[in-house]
Amino acid sequence: MNRFALGVLVTASILLLSTPFALAQDFPLTIEHKFGTAVIEEKPVRVASIDYGGIDNILALGVEPLAVRQWRVQDGFAFTAGPWAEPYLTTQPIVLEGDLDFEAIAAQEPDVIIALYSGITEAEYEKLSLIAPVVAVPEGIGDYALSWDQRALLAAQALGEEAEARARIGAIDAQLETIRAQHPEWADMTAVVGGFREGGPWAYTRYDVRGQFLEGFGFQLPDALNAISTEDEFYIEGSPEDIAMIDADVAIWYGGGEYEEIRNSPALPFLRAHETGGEIYLPDQVVAAFARVSLLSLPVAIEALVPMIEAAADGDPETVVADAL
Repeated sequence: MNRFALGVLVTASILLLSTPFALAQDFPLTIEHKFGTAVIEEKPVRVASIDYGGIDNILALGVEPLAVRQWRVQDGFAFTAGPWAEPYLTTQPIVLEGDLDFEAIAAQEPDVIIALYSGITEAEYEKLSLIAPVVAVPEGIGDYALSWDQRALLAAQALGEEAEARARIGAIDAQLETIRAQHPEWADMTAVVGGFREGGPWAYTRYDVRGQFLEGFGFQLPDALNAISTEDEFYIEGSPEDIAMIDADVAIWYGGGEYEEIRNSPALPFLRAHETGGEIYLPDQVVAAFARVSLLSLPVAIEALVPMIEAAADGDPETVVADAL
């Protein structure tokens, strides 16, 4: 059994056995968001999620959603649930593909609709709110900029499972704190998640959960990337000469379909990570876990990522990074 698969099994076993008793929350509950107010009269039983990768957090909170949104078909996960989420899923939710199917959502008769990583428009919100209360991102937050912990916490509040979410968030935060304490040198280093596409660089910004998570490890994102980042963009594509935006001590190349282009890029020899052995070509299964940045996938992603980052960040080009190559 490989390290990744073992990490999935261990993480799932620990979480299933150590779930704390959830304290009761008061309903009706009011949640303010960018489109208005969600008033949830009673603790929801029937839940629909239109978030990309949203099934993870719902399952982690002890709820099985009736509807989920298709995402990352290339992962091949049934009902969008990765191996870290499978132990929690005993039902078969409908999977919403393409544009939102309002009739299909309404047919599930949900008590609440979770839309915290969905990119819905105000017009879509208006239609959804005729079906059930909709929990969207807070005012002033980009569609995909809500941090991983706040996304989980807001979903948990809506479902009456805040204590459970706080316990799981606390466990992940403690894991990150331990990693930062073990690697204080990372605070003086830069890291980036991105790649090359059609000749130009691209990268996730500090307003994306993946960029935020690098900061959770203690790294800084490149100044050139931060300088051009706005809250409305969770990733940025640059022209071929914009390589400063991905010039970092550690470069986490993201997405197996682009690896050949990355390796053949004429810009690669000019990047610091290439010179110092700081490149990581993420295996597809780790990309899938890292992409979801959820209460269930994060412990698995951390388990896989940290040894790769340790090898990449040591400054020795001869150190072998156990990645996809």
